[in-house]
Amino acid sequence: MANVTERDGNEAAGGLDRLQEKLWVLQAQSGDPEAFHALVSRYERRLFYYIMRFDQNPEHAADLLQEVWLTVFRGLKNLRAPEAFRVWVYQITHDKIVTAIRREVRQEEAHEAIIDEGREDFDAPDSLFSRAELLHHALGSVSADHREVLTLRFLEDLSLEEIAEALRCPLGTVKSRLHHAKQSLRKILEAKIND
Repeated sequence: MANVTERDGNEAAGGLDRLQEKLWVLQAQSGDPEAFHALVSRYERRLFYYIMRFDQNPEHAADLLQEVWLTVFRGLKNLRAPEAFRVWVYQITHDKIVTAIRREVRQEEAHEAIIDEGREDFDAPDSLFSRAELLHHALGSVSADHREVLTLRFLEDLSLEEIAEALRCPLGTVKSRLHHAKQSLRKILEAKIND
């Protein structure tokens, strides 16, 4: 008998808990910052733990969590079923994790592509090419046009045709910019190596 009463008490507490959360969602949707803060307080640690299963770097996880809350804040008014908040916030978190993983893979592939293309006519130590901060610094030092085509080609993995479409310029211009951008990047890397 005690087990039945205890289970009924837990179910009632869970029901009240869900009702409280629904009320906070409704209040936050109408612009109540305290209600939004209550939702953040309720889920912050759980979501952080969930993110840390995929990225053990606490700083990265905190940045990702901030992106999650920003997305939740912006999209909360469009949530049609306040009782679905819990599932919705985990969906957003999942999407952010997947996007971050894809971005990281693309960046690694881009660095490898730049390294591979750089090896063709530039004989520098591999360790210098593989250091992400050196490449990021070098990318920051090239002209805006060059940075744009390098980023679209190697970080966003767009084809030359897609880059031409995105930049609204002829394919020949994109090829020329990319060629000159790679030369500029190599010169910057050479200067860094010689320092």
